[in-house]
Amino acid sequence: MKKTLIPGIEYSFKFTTTESKSVPGLYPEADEFKAMPNVFATGFMVGLIEWTCIRALNPHIEWPVEQSVGTHIDVSHVAATPPGFEITTKVKLVEVDGRKLVFEVEAHDGVDLITKGIHERFIIDKEKFDKKMDKKSENLST
Repeated sequence: MKKTLIPGIEYSFKFTTTESKSVPGLYPEADEFKAMPNVFATGFMVGLIEWTCIRALNPHIEWPVEQSVGTHIDVSHVAATPPGFEITTKVKLVEVDGRKLVFEVEAHDGVDLITKGIHERFIIDKEKFDKKMDKKSENLST
């Protein structure tokens, strides 16, 4: 982590929604999702929040040796957004506690606020993390 990784970092990211990011595209295997409205899926909204936080962090860590993983999210999805709308996601780093990071997050679709809340991330050493996951994966074969 660099010395610049301090509370107050802000980042804004714009993303235009597509049909592939709507509820029917969330799990193509699920007939229930296929029958749902064609609006921006909560699962993809969470991913967009994570992406924005990653972009905010990368200049302040030793990317790609250091990376961040999401560990907690507390948001509400308060407005539906059909495909074609540009969503603006804004994040602000409000707490750095060792490798634990806390962000205030929000997103707006140009008409409505669609989410607001808190997201926590954790800085990892990618090589160590991958080794731990390799070891965990060994349990699949036993």
